[in-house]
Amino acid sequence: MITTDGENDLRKTAWRVVALLFPVALLNYLDRQMLASMKDSVMEGLPDIVTEARWGMLGAVFKWVYAGLSPVGGFIADRLSKRWMIIISLGVWSTVTWATGHVHNYEQMLWTRALMGISEACYIPAALALIADFHTGPTRSRAIGVHQMGMYTGIALGGFSGMVAETSHGWRAAFDWCGALGVAYAFVLMFTLRDLPKVKQEAETRPAITVLPVLRELFSKGAFILLVLYFTLPALAGWVVKDWMPPILRKMFDMGQGTSGMWATLPVTIASFAGVLLGGVIADGWMKTATRGRIYTSAVGMALCIPALLGVGYAPSLFVAIVCLVVFGIGWGFFDCNNMPILCQIVRPELRATGYGIMNFVSISAGAFATWQVGALRDAGHPPSLIFSICAVAAALSVVLVLLIRPRMESRTGQGGQCGTGMA
Repeated sequence: MITTDGENDLRKTAWRVVALLFPVALLNYLDRQMLASMKDSVMEGLPDIVTEARWGMLGAVFKWVYAGLSPVGGFIADRLSKRWMIIISLGVWSTVTWATGHVHNYEQMLWTRALMGISEACYIPAALALIADFHTGPTRSRAIGVHQMGMYTGIALGGFSGMVAETSHGWRAAFDWCGALGVAYAFVLMFTLRDLPKVKQEAETRPAITVLPVLRELFSKGAFILLVLYFTLPALAGWVVKDWMPPILRKMFDMGQGTSGMWATLPVTIASFAGVLLGGVIADGWMKTATRGRIYTSAVGMALCIPALLGVGYAPSLFVAIVCLVVFGIGWGFFDCNNMPILCQIVRPELRATGYGIMNFVSISAGAFATWQVGALRDAGHPPSLIFSICAVAAALSVVLVLLIRPRMESRTGQGGQCGTGMA
């Protein structure tokens, strides 16, 4: 197929957007993950945290606030500018990250996690919708996958923050450095990141869309409700792995804080890198022969997570736990790179950020509850096998749900995630 110079320029711009957002995704998850990896140092510095349940509440309050405001952030991004939503979100949460290094008690830390949830809620729906605006079907899963790699990089770097906390710099310096870096990069994006001109022009000419009609349209689609549930159930495992894996490994295998943080994040991250790349290629390719290619790819990935979660919970050795975390990471990558592309097959472009925000709201609310309850289960002395068995059951149910989804686009055009007409 012969392409014009304009098409080539648009393709380059589309990948430039992904490159610009990669560091933002990295900081988004680095700023979150550091707290879990520096748990012992933070609890020593803030002794009034006291219990595991109170520690779990720090993660839960972030997620509840983040969840509650995700639909709001997505709706504003759809109506106004995804670019400015991203820039403002990065600048505010980076400022809060810096402030986290200056708290003096549990209540102040609780407030900074809540403020972090407010600011970060606006980023993911806007960023994924902006990438979907620039990347039509043939590259959509791969582009989303590369962006998600930024998140995994942030998780991996966050895993090493436990080692930083054990140095003379301490845990407060890590928050100072990352916060300052994020604020600086927000200024860079002001001069480099742009909305898709066509989408911007359409947004200016079409009539205003209000909240109730948007919610009515989204929730009238059975496929969207199924996708929300599918997106939610794996979050139980995802957040447990992110928030609790370092201390769980430390207790299971009697390791230091820095070592447990590294092994809890690095294997999953490296495997997720491979998963999003392979899953994106497979999904984009499968879409050429099957309208549900991305759904099938995502289901395969989640099916891999089931035995992996059970294996982590019952692991007799660190080696077995690491192998299971690798399998989980690959499966999670297949899942992670296809959620927005599947959403694009269900709803029209004007509702993508809002739809993803609603998915985030339900998913992260459930994840917050799981994070909180894992702390309570650990306080009560329950073993990791119980925790991860519950997560495995949720993952198994999610596989059934995603296979029930029927996308809007019925024709096999090779344009993968292009929103089209058809049955919802």
